[in-house]
Amino acid sequence: MKNSSFRVALMPGDGIGVEVIEACVAVLEKLQAGGSGFALAFDCLEAGAMHYKASGTAMSDETFRRAAEADAILLGAMGWPEIRYPDGTEIAPQLDLRFRLELYAGVRPIRALPGMPVALADPRARDIDFVLLRESTEGLFASRGRGELIGDSEARDTQVITRGVSERLFDFAFGLAADRKARGGKGHVTCVDKANVFRSFAFFRKIFDERAARHPGLSASHHYVDACALDMIRRPWDFDVLVTENMFGDILSDLAAGLIGGMGFAPSADVGDKHAVFQPSHGTAPDIAGQGKANPTATFLSAALMLRWLGERHAVPAAVAAAARLEGAVDAAFGSGTVRPFDAGGRDGTGSVTKAVIDRL
Repeated sequence: MKNSSFRVALMPGDGIGVEVIEACVAVLEKLQAGGSGFALAFDCLEAGAMHYKASGTAMSDETFRRAAEADAILLGAMGWPEIRYPDGTEIAPQLDLRFRLELYAGVRPIRALPGMPVALADPRARDIDFVLLRESTEGLFASRGRGELIGDSEARDTQVITRGVSERLFDFAFGLAADRKARGGKGHVTCVDKANVFRSFAFFRKIFDERAARHPGLSASHHYVDACALDMIRRPWDFDVLVTENMFGDILSDLAAGLIGGMGFAPSADVGDKHAVFQPSHGTAPDIAGQGKANPTATFLSAALMLRWLGERHAVPAAVAAAARLEGAVDAAFGSGTVRPFDAGGRDGTGSVTKAVIDRL
């Protein structure tokens, strides 16, 4: 068993990323106080659009080294609309981390929280609880920085699907479904693709079927991405684990977040075989940055994912228990009806939401 002290690289980034990370650190310090059975040491690192503007580098080699040596990385949000690379693309060191650390499994849990608004009037919307698993290192994103411009008349980006990454992704998906089934879940994995049109997706589906055959205790099915988008509105409560390519996952995860009140309630993790980054699904929100209005809930839930991953990876049950405590405190805070963030139509800012969760701990 590894020592139960973990070093967490904090990358607040830009805009409200700084605010939600500050709030999350306060929650994590409360969680580990008083003989919790684990300890977190924070290493705050600079990266992002503002750092690029000031230094000419979005993420230095030294910052990357320290992040890679940490036990986990907790990230706020990065990017700023007016600050871009010379080719017109936004500053996104979080994508660099995914590629450089081989974080192939983008985990996007979607769960309706007690007391918070949902987008659908159907009472079953209160039961929404599924995971969108997005491949995070290839697919269409493999062309990031490599696209081809042919004069001023044509542009091309190429999708890449490899067997090695797909096998690891699908095995991760079935492992996730098995864990959820053990806790009362459906034990079902849906492959979301466009195999009726593209060879790359037919290959993706072929590999999915091969890996599904290795998990006879779980069920598996296919869904075309356009039909899946429709069914996220018609019957999202039927889903369990959805696994898909990078770009499709990017789009569907935002749609899914809209079902449960928005990006402020949507956590995420990008996980590889050796490293993992945890961050809220939202961006830097320039329109409210610095106003204390940011909803830190997605960051708290991302931190819970981090604690569970650390605890399971290093055999530290106290960290796993702390993850459950944090999720329970979030549910209790919102379920009480006494706190409602701005993005959910309320008047409670970052500080109020943070205090409500800490009080429940």
